[in-house]
Amino acid sequence: MKETTPNQDFFRGIWKENPVLIQMLGLCPTLAVTNTVENSLYMGVATFFVLCGSSLLISSAKTLIPHEVRISTYILVIATFVSVADMAIAAINPDVYKALGASIALIVVNCMILGRQEAFASKRPVSRALLDAVGTGFGFIIALFMMGAVREILGSGSFLGMSLFGPNFEPWVVFVLPPGGFLTLGFILLFLSWLERRRAQRAVDDETAAGDASARRVA
Repeated sequence: MKETTPNQDFFRGIWKENPVLIQMLGLCPTLAVTNTVENSLYMGVATFFVLCGSSLLISSAKTLIPHEVRISTYILVIATFVSVADMAIAAINPDVYKALGASIALIVVNCMILGRQEAFASKRPVSRALLDAVGTGFGFIIALFMMGAVREILGSGSFLGMSLFGPNFEPWVVFVLPPGGFLTLGFILLFLSWLERRRAQRAVDDETAAGDASARRVA
């Protein structure tokens, strides 16, 4: 396994290897529950809790888990933390719990979480596994928040339930419907791709300008 620094373990999942915006993982909750910011934050925090808890436990007990049953063990550990998150959301905010529906239980099969256990937590010390989980979890929350903010503002004219544009605003209802999830994700990915191309082009232009300046000095 390629050696990484603690900073790389933490920041990698936030942007460079963002689970949603770069790796396209966890798209089921990303598309299904991000019609409001509140739903997005609850789902993001629940996933963050499950990811951090399972990474901490699996990294701590990695030497005790038989290789032949490791995947089953990971799923059982993840399911335990999902059950805790499920009951916590039901107790804290029953309305959001009802809105999220089966999406909370489906965190168990989120390939982002299982993938981090198999690829990282089971092979690294506890501190590094926790750093990786926190960074990836934050990256997931950021992606869901972006989706939820765009969809709620355009689809309902509000942010966290507070009206932004007054009673005369005509909401774009498609953004709070299932197709709106695909549209929003597509627009966000297109915008990020444009930013990346612009950054790359700027780097090429700067390199070219530096080369021309160096050639003039030599001449």
